[in-house]
Amino acid sequence: MRSDPVCLERQGVTAHLVLNRPEKRNALNAAMWAAIPGLLDEAANDGGVRLLVVRGAGGAFAAGADISEFEQVYATPDSAAAYSRAIAEALDALAAFPKPTLAMIDGACVGGGCGLALACDLRFAAQGSKFGITPGKLGLAYTLNDTRRLIDAVGVSSAKDILFTGRILEADEALAMGLIDRLVTREALAETVEGFAGAVAKTSAQSARVTKQIIARIQAGQASDDAATRQLFLDAFQSADFQEGYSAFLQKRAPKFTLE
Repeated sequence: MRSDPVCLERQGVTAHLVLNRPEKRNALNAAMWAAIPGLLDEAANDGGVRLLVVRGAGGAFAAGADISEFEQVYATPDSAAAYSRAIAEALDALAAFPKPTLAMIDGACVGGGCGLALACDLRFAAQGSKFGITPGKLGLAYTLNDTRRLIDAVGVSSAKDILFTGRILEADEALAMGLIDRLVTREALAETVEGFAGAVAKTSAQSARVTKQIIARIQAGQASDDAATRQLFLDAFQSADFQEGYSAFLQKRAPKFTLE
Protein backbone atom coordinates (compact mmCIF):
# COMPACT_ATOMS: atom_id res chain seq x y z
CA MET A 1 0.00 0.00 0.00
CA ARG A 2 1.13 3.56 -0.71
CA SER A 3 2.25 5.75 2.19
CA ASP A 4 -0.20 8.58 1.44
CA PRO A 5 -2.59 9.24 4.35
CA VAL A 6 -5.50 8.64 1.98
CA CYS A 7 -5.15 6.80 -1.32
CA LEU A 8 -7.03 5.01 -4.06
CA GLU A 9 -6.50 1.32 -4.83
CA ARG A 10 -8.08 -0.60 -7.71
CA GLN A 11 -9.17 -4.20 -7.09
CA GLY A 12 -11.00 -5.59 -10.11
CA VAL A 13 -14.21 -3.59 -10.65
CA THR A 14 -13.86 -2.00 -7.20
CA ALA A 15 -11.94 1.15 -6.28
CA HIS A 16 -10.95 1.36 -2.61
CA LEU A 17 -10.62 4.78 -1.03
CA VAL A 18 -8.28 3.88 1.83
CA LEU A 19 -7.83 5.97 4.98
CA ASN A 20 -4.20 5.18 5.68
CA ARG A 21 -3.04 6.53 9.04
CA PRO A 22 -3.25 3.36 11.12
CA GLU A 23 -0.90 4.78 13.75
CA LYS A 24 -3.59 7.44 14.43
CA ARG A 25 -6.50 5.03 13.96
CA ASN A 26 -7.04 6.84 10.64
CA ALA A 27 -7.98 10.15 12.29
CA LEU A 28 -8.73 12.53 9.44
CA ASN A 29 -6.45 15.54 9.11
CA ALA A 30 -6.81 18.58 6.89
CA ALA A 31 -4.63 17.11 4.15
CA MET A 32 -6.80 14.01 3.95
CA TRP A 33 -10.03 15.99 3.67
CA ALA A 34 -8.46 18.13 0.92
CA ALA A 35 -7.29 15.07 -1.04
CA ILE A 36 -10.57 13.16 -1.04
CA PRO A 37 -12.47 15.08 -3.80
CA GLY A 38 -9.63 14.59 -6.31
CA LEU A 39 -9.41 10.87 -5.57
CA LEU A 40 -13.18 10.59 -6.01
CA ASP A 41 -12.92 12.30 -9.39
CA GLU A 42 -10.26 9.78 -10.40
CA ALA A 43 -12.48 6.85 -9.47
CA ALA A 44 -15.57 8.39 -11.08
CA ASN A 45 -13.71 8.86 -14.38
CA ASP A 46 -12.37 5.29 -14.42
CA GLY A 47 -14.78 3.43 -16.71
CA GLY A 48 -13.81 0.06 -15.24
CA VAL A 49 -14.88 0.98 -11.70
CA ARG A 50 -18.36 -0.22 -10.74
CA LEU A 51 -18.20 0.22 -6.97
CA LEU A 52 -16.33 2.53 -4.61
CA VAL A 53 -15.43 1.06 -1.21
CA VAL A 54 -14.32 3.38 1.60
CA ARG A 55 -12.27 1.61 4.27
CA GLY A 56 -9.60 2.18 6.88
CA ALA A 57 -6.20 0.54 7.22
CA GLY A 58 -4.94 -1.26 10.29
CA GLY A 59 -7.99 -2.19 12.35
CA ALA A 60 -9.99 1.05 12.43
CA PHE A 61 -12.28 2.77 9.97
CA ALA A 62 -11.65 6.29 11.30
CA ALA A 63 -11.52 7.52 14.87
CA GLY A 64 -12.71 10.99 13.85
CA ALA A 65 -11.02 14.27 13.08
CA ASP A 66 -7.39 14.77 14.07
CA ILE A 67 -7.90 16.85 17.21
CA SER A 68 -4.18 17.64 17.40
CA GLU A 69 -4.76 20.05 14.48
CA PHE A 70 -7.62 21.93 16.14
CA GLU A 71 -5.50 24.67 17.69
CA GLN A 72 -4.17 25.49 14.23
CA VAL A 73 -7.24 25.03 12.04
CA TYR A 74 -9.55 26.84 14.45
CA ALA A 75 -7.06 29.62 15.26
CA THR A 76 -9.04 32.29 13.37
CA PRO A 77 -12.54 32.56 11.89
CA ASP A 78 -11.02 32.39 8.39
CA SER A 79 -9.00 29.24 9.08
CA ALA A 80 -11.99 27.61 10.76
CA ALA A 81 -14.18 28.41 7.76
CA ALA A 82 -11.59 27.01 5.33
CA TYR A 83 -11.21 23.80 7.35
CA SER A 84 -14.97 23.32 7.64
CA ARG A 85 -15.37 23.98 3.94
CA ALA A 86 -12.78 21.33 3.05
CA ILE A 87 -14.60 18.75 5.20
CA ALA A 88 -17.96 19.63 3.65
CA GLU A 89 -16.55 19.45 0.13
CA ALA A 90 -15.14 15.98 0.78
CA LEU A 91 -18.33 14.61 2.34
CA ASP A 92 -20.63 16.19 -0.25
CA ALA A 93 -18.44 14.87 -3.08
CA LEU A 94 -18.70 11.36 -1.66
CA ALA A 95 -22.47 11.69 -1.24
CA ALA A 96 -22.76 12.86 -4.88
CA PHE A 97 -20.44 10.17 -6.29
CA PRO A 98 -22.21 8.84 -9.42
CA LYS A 99 -21.52 5.14 -8.83
CA PRO A 100 -22.56 2.91 -5.91
CA THR A 101 -20.54 3.46 -2.73
CA LEU A 102 -20.01 1.25 0.29
CA ALA A 103 -18.38 1.92 3.66
CA MET A 104 -16.45 -1.18 4.82
CA ILE A 105 -16.23 -0.65 8.57
CA ASP A 106 -13.95 -2.53 10.93
CA GLY A 107 -13.23 -0.95 14.30
CA ALA A 108 -13.80 2.66 15.35
CA CYS A 109 -16.16 4.69 13.17
CA VAL A 110 -16.52 7.95 15.06
CA GLY A 111 -17.02 11.63 14.33
CA GLY A 112 -15.79 12.51 10.86
CA GLY A 113 -15.32 8.81 10.17
CA CYS A 114 -19.01 8.22 10.79
CA GLY A 115 -19.74 11.21 8.57
CA LEU A 116 -17.78 9.57 5.76
CA ALA A 117 -19.64 6.30 6.26
CA LEU A 118 -23.00 8.10 6.17
CA ALA A 119 -22.04 9.77 2.88
CA CYS A 120 -21.83 6.29 1.32
CA ASP A 121 -24.85 4.52 -0.13
CA LEU A 122 -24.43 1.50 2.16
CA ARG A 123 -22.49 0.56 5.28
CA PHE A 124 -21.25 -2.99 6.01
CA ALA A 125 -19.55 -3.52 9.37
CA ALA A 126 -17.64 -6.14 11.31
CA GLN A 127 -18.77 -7.25 14.72
CA GLY A 128 -16.98 -5.32 17.43
CA SER A 129 -17.04 -2.04 15.48
CA LYS A 130 -18.12 1.05 17.41
CA PHE A 131 -19.95 4.15 16.23
CA GLY A 132 -20.44 7.69 17.47
CA ILE A 133 -20.98 11.29 16.38
CA THR A 134 -19.62 13.55 19.07
CA PRO A 135 -19.77 17.31 18.28
CA GLY A 136 -21.73 17.85 21.51
CA LYS A 137 -18.70 16.68 23.51
CA LEU A 138 -16.57 19.36 21.87
CA GLY A 139 -19.04 22.23 22.03
CA LEU A 140 -19.53 22.04 18.26
CA ALA A 141 -22.56 21.53 16.02
CA TYR A 142 -23.24 19.13 13.16
CA THR A 143 -23.79 20.67 9.73
CA LEU A 144 -27.15 20.56 7.98
CA ASN A 145 -26.00 18.19 5.22
CA ASP A 146 -24.37 15.83 7.72
CA THR A 147 -27.45 15.90 9.96
CA ARG A 148 -29.71 15.20 7.00
CA ARG A 149 -27.65 12.16 6.03
CA LEU A 150 -27.84 10.89 9.60
CA ILE A 151 -31.61 11.38 9.68
CA ASP A 152 -31.97 9.62 6.32
CA ALA A 153 -30.24 6.60 7.87
CA VAL A 154 -31.72 6.39 11.37
CA GLY A 155 -34.70 8.74 11.57
CA VAL A 156 -35.23 11.91 13.57
CA SER A 157 -35.52 10.45 17.08
CA SER A 158 -32.44 8.25 16.81
CA ALA A 159 -30.47 11.13 15.26
CA LYS A 160 -31.37 13.26 18.28
CA ASP A 161 -30.31 10.45 20.62
CA ILE A 162 -26.93 10.09 18.87
CA LEU A 163 -26.23 13.83 18.69
CA PHE A 164 -27.60 14.92 22.07
CA THR A 165 -25.62 12.30 23.99
CA GLY A 166 -22.52 11.82 21.82
CA ARG A 167 -22.52 8.26 23.11
CA ILE A 168 -20.67 5.37 21.50
CA LEU A 169 -22.90 2.70 19.95
CA GLU A 170 -22.07 -0.97 19.76
CA ALA A 171 -22.46 -2.60 16.36
CA ASP A 172 -25.66 -4.46 17.26
CA GLU A 173 -27.42 -1.22 18.22
CA ALA A 174 -26.08 0.53 15.11
CA LEU A 175 -27.63 -2.23 12.98
CA ALA A 176 -30.97 -2.03 14.80
CA MET A 177 -31.04 1.75 14.33
CA GLY A 178 -30.25 1.54 10.62
CA LEU A 179 -26.89 3.26 10.98
CA ILE A 180 -25.34 0.23 9.26
CA ASP A 181 -26.92 -2.13 6.74
CA ARG A 182 -25.11 -5.42 7.35
CA LEU A 183 -23.21 -6.79 10.32
CA VAL A 184 -20.92 -9.78 9.87
CA THR A 185 -17.95 -11.34 11.60
CA ARG A 186 -14.61 -9.64 11.08
CA GLU A 187 -13.41 -12.70 9.15
CA ALA A 188 -16.41 -12.50 6.78
CA LEU A 189 -16.32 -8.75 6.09
CA ALA A 190 -13.99 -8.76 3.08
CA GLU A 191 -15.82 -11.71 1.50
CA THR A 192 -19.19 -10.01 2.04
CA VAL A 193 -17.98 -6.81 0.39
CA GLU A 194 -16.45 -8.76 -2.48
CA GLY A 195 -19.72 -10.62 -2.98
CA PHE A 196 -21.64 -7.37 -3.10
CA ALA A 197 -19.18 -5.96 -5.64
CA GLY A 198 -19.68 -9.05 -7.78
CA ALA A 199 -23.45 -8.63 -7.68
CA VAL A 200 -23.18 -4.96 -8.67
CA ALA A 201 -20.83 -5.85 -11.55
CA LYS A 202 -23.46 -8.14 -13.07
CA THR A 203 -25.99 -5.32 -13.41
CA SER A 204 -26.12 -2.25 -15.64
CA ALA A 205 -23.86 0.67 -14.69
CA GLN A 206 -26.33 2.95 -16.43
CA SER A 207 -29.18 1.65 -14.27
CA ALA A 208 -27.16 2.24 -11.10
CA ARG A 209 -26.26 5.77 -12.18
CA VAL A 210 -29.86 6.71 -12.96
CA THR A 211 -31.12 5.03 -9.78
CA LYS A 212 -28.75 7.19 -7.71
CA GLN A 213 -30.01 10.32 -9.47
CA ILE A 214 -33.65 9.45 -8.77
CA ILE A 215 -33.02 8.52 -5.13
CA ALA A 216 -31.12 11.79 -4.62
CA ARG A 217 -34.13 13.71 -5.95
CA ILE A 218 -36.46 11.87 -3.57
CA GLN A 219 -34.15 12.56 -0.62
CA ALA A 220 -34.09 16.23 -1.61
CA GLY A 221 -37.87 16.33 -1.28
CA GLN A 222 -39.18 15.65 -4.79
CA ALA A 223 -42.49 13.83 -4.36
CA SER A 224 -43.61 13.18 -7.92
CA ASP A 225 -42.24 12.82 -11.43
CA ASP A 226 -41.31 15.85 -13.45
CA ALA A 227 -40.12 16.16 -17.04
CA ALA A 228 -36.53 15.32 -16.07
CA THR A 229 -37.34 12.12 -14.17
CA ARG A 230 -39.78 10.95 -16.83
CA GLN A 231 -37.05 11.49 -19.43
CA LEU A 232 -34.55 9.50 -17.38
CA PHE A 233 -37.04 6.62 -17.37
CA LEU A 234 -37.80 6.84 -21.10
CA ASP A 235 -34.15 7.23 -22.11
CA ALA A 236 -33.37 3.83 -20.60
CA PHE A 237 -35.51 2.13 -23.25
CA GLN A 238 -33.31 3.61 -25.98
CA SER A 239 -30.05 2.54 -24.38
CA ALA A 240 -27.62 -0.15 -25.46
CA ASP A 241 -27.87 -1.66 -21.97
CA PHE A 242 -31.62 -2.20 -22.33
CA GLN A 243 -31.18 -3.81 -25.74
CA GLU A 244 -28.53 -6.11 -24.31
CA GLY A 245 -30.51 -6.91 -21.16
CA TYR A 246 -33.68 -7.63 -23.12
CA SER A 247 -31.86 -9.82 -25.65
CA ALA A 248 -30.05 -11.71 -22.89
CA PHE A 249 -33.34 -12.37 -21.11
CA LEU A 250 -34.94 -13.80 -24.26
CA GLN A 251 -31.86 -15.87 -25.03
CA LYS A 252 -31.59 -17.10 -21.43
CA ARG A 253 -27.99 -15.93 -21.00
CA ALA A 254 -26.13 -13.53 -18.76
CA PRO A 255 -26.11 -9.96 -20.14
CA LYS A 256 -22.87 -8.23 -21.07
CA PHE A 257 -23.50 -4.63 -20.20
CA THR A 258 -21.27 -1.69 -21.13
CA LEU A 259 -19.00 -0.45 -18.35
CA GLU A 260 -19.96 3.21 -18.68
